[in-house]
Amino acid sequence: QVQVVESGGGLVQPGGSLRLSCAASGTIFSFLRMGWYRQVPGRQRERVAAITDRGSTNYVDSVQGRFSIGRGNAKNTVFLQMNSLKPEDTGVYYCNVYIRSRWSDGPTNYWGQGTQVTVSS
Repeated sequence: QVQVVESGGGLVQPGGSLRLSCAASGTIFSFLRMGWYRQVPGRQRERVAAITDRGSTNYVDSVQGRFSIGRGNAKNTVFLQMNSLKPEDTGVYYCNVYIRSRWSDGPTNYWGQGTQVTVSS
């Protein structure tokens, strides 16, 4: 079993910054990819940013140049640094980890419980 826990959400004014953190624990053999998704009421959950086990990153166009994803000092952690925040960045942010629990297992997705980010004056 794998647990995924996010932290760092909150209320911030437009133009401000927030840093989200995520830690995965449990039976984990290898991380294939870690990412952040955003959910807004009435819309599909979208991937905001992701990083592979080799360090390759990608971002949705709307956050390119403002958000930065990275692995923490511990290999089971990932952060999302969000700068120049806009009201349209508001939503529930979910951490996703795509892992192998054992070397013989197929890859599996696990999700955190989500953390609210609200950008408003």
